[in-house]
Amino acid sequence: MADYTASRPDYPATLFETLRVAGNLCADATVADIGSGTGLLTRGFLQRRFSVVAVEPNALMRRAADQLLNQFQGYRSVDGCAESMPLGASSIDLITAAQAFHWFEIDRAKAECMRVLRQDGQVALIWNDRVQIDPLHVALNELFARYGGARRAALVAHEERRNVLKFFGATVPTEFSCPHEHLLNENGLLSLVFSRSFIPDRDSPSGCEIGHLVSKIFHDFATDGLLEVRYTTVAIIGRPQ
Repeated sequence: MADYTASRPDYPATLFETLRVAGNLCADATVADIGSGTGLLTRGFLQRRFSVVAVEPNALMRRAADQLLNQFQGYRSVDGCAESMPLGASSIDLITAAQAFHWFEIDRAKAECMRVLRQDGQVALIWNDRVQIDPLHVALNELFARYGGARRAALVAHEERRNVLKFFGATVPTEFSCPHEHLLNENGLLSLVFSRSFIPDRDSPSGCEIGHLVSKIFHDFATDGLLEVRYTTVAIIGRPQ
């Protein structure tokens, strides 16, 4: 959990402005952030003074988010998922799911989203995609392929987006993308790598090997002690039908 919190990227300001306009969000709008994790997307909405219900089934992640975000008046978290949200009918203006759509059971999740959304409410599916042609990501992908094995292959297959259009149904969603970057020091890059569920534990023999390789990657690409990790932020926005 500490590695995840220390290394995963946030989301750019232009994304929140796009969601505000696309969702026609007024000052008292309420957002439900499904699969909110440690609150990386949730925080951005709270900083813009929206009310947010963080919907997260993992108790450890939910507690980590609570520790970081309870200072915000508009924040609350609940134990739930896309298929079962403990929220009132027609109570939510915008539903978001960042890096979480691959967990959806499409038909049940669509029905539940339609239940809790207000009449004009929308859903935004969001990703921070690594820029695969970037030399840093090429090096990281070689490391992931070497040590991730079958678990990585299964996760990559699971995260495919082929069900996005099925989720939106007759709706033709709007797609938004913009560049984003995240600055990490060497410890941050180590956390980024070890936050992957398919990577062996730090203290294992393979983990020690990985640590040395990550250190080399960092020094190959860092400038003045910092490494720029490049992403493309993608949002697919619409009202399912």
